[in-house]
Amino acid sequence: MSNDYKTGVWQMTAAMLISGSIGVFVLLSGQPVTDVVFWRCLVGALTLFILTRLSGDWRSHLTLKVIVVAALGGVALVFNWLLLFAAYSRLSIGLATLVYNTQPLMLVLMSMLFLGEKVTRAKWYWLLAAFGGMALVLAGQLTGSHHDGWLLGIAMALGAAFFYALTALITRRLKGVPPQQIALVQVSVGVLMLLPVSHFSLSPTPFQWSILVLLGVLHTGVMYQLLYGAIQKLPTPVTGSLSFIYPLVAIAADQWVFGHSLSLHQLAGGALILLAAAGNNLGWGEKAKAPAQAASR
Repeated sequence: MSNDYKTGVWQMTAAMLISGSIGVFVLLSGQPVTDVVFWRCLVGALTLFILTRLSGDWRSHLTLKVIVVAALGGVALVFNWLLLFAAYSRLSIGLATLVYNTQPLMLVLMSMLFLGEKVTRAKWYWLLAAFGGMALVLAGQLTGSHHDGWLLGIAMALGAAFFYALTALITRRLKGVPPQQIALVQVSVGVLMLLPVSHFSLSPTPFQWSILVLLGVLHTGVMYQLLYGAIQKLPTPVTGSLSFIYPLVAIAADQWVFGHSLSLHQLAGGALILLAAAGNNLGWGEKAKAPAQAASR
């Protein structure tokens, strides 16, 4: 096992552990969602700028075309954060995260609809499995008499998944551009988008300020650096496998900090959604490509 591989594994693991705690920090901040995302973008942009400056490579690929495409992805990313953070208070962190993990399947559908990519039979099976998981999640809640806010939370989490998939689809057009530079443009766009609607008249406590700063420094700047460093060192199946640390940590953190637990229906539906996402990401059920013939001697 090479040193690069080992480094990539711990980087990916650390990035997913950090990601899994985002929901707890968002709720502990006690601030409006627009403010949380604004400060995350602002502090995250400053952190990414410092980190990329230290690496000596912060604008090597930032042509006008790259900036425009990355900015479009930034708009989608900001809507993704706004919807996901709003869903936390209407569902729970764990449940919102499970629903949000339908985004790999949404990316498959969007690639088929907008890019004309073919969807294999195996991917269709995983899409159906994810739909079945959503049905189980919904069935566990709709037996109650009051579920309007809960349904809105589900819609928000699904909307967040859609915008995350849209971000990934747009970012595909930036092959060869260092991911840190893309992220820097995206969060900078978030600052400009949310500046007019942020509540500067509010006065967060020192504790709340520390939470907002951590969301920008740790959960944005540092997490992006770890994530992109891991992606550069690890094969896709390994990053796909380690990415499922994120929802598991989110569910555990929600239970530990806020005492939110999932029902059996929700656990079963969530497990099916995660299984479908894993099958899609790792290519389970896909036909193996025929090995290339050995070159003649």
